[in-house]
Amino acid sequence: MSSLSNSLWVLLLGSLLGLELIGKVPPTLHTPLMSGANAISGITMLASLTLLSQAGGNTALLAIGALSLGFALYNVVGGFLVTDRMLAMFRRR
Repeated sequence: MSSLSNSLWVLLLGSLLGLELIGKVPPTLHTPLMSGANAISGITMLASLTLLSQAGGNTALLAIGALSLGFALYNVVGGFLVTDRMLAMFRRR
């Protein structure tokens, strides 16, 4: 139980730190920050696929892997759509 408790504390503190850091980012840096988030989500997708391939029929691992893959894929696709829309503003008509 100690390991689960420590993991939940790390998740909570990491989430609060991330929220605090994102709130301090000026608007001009949001686009590079999104690119970094997309790269991290790509790594999360690879980790999720690895987890799914090594789950071995464990239902809990399959559910966690599928959930993380879905969230990471949603973030990557959304990031690409936002980037494409932003780049469209600079195209000549």
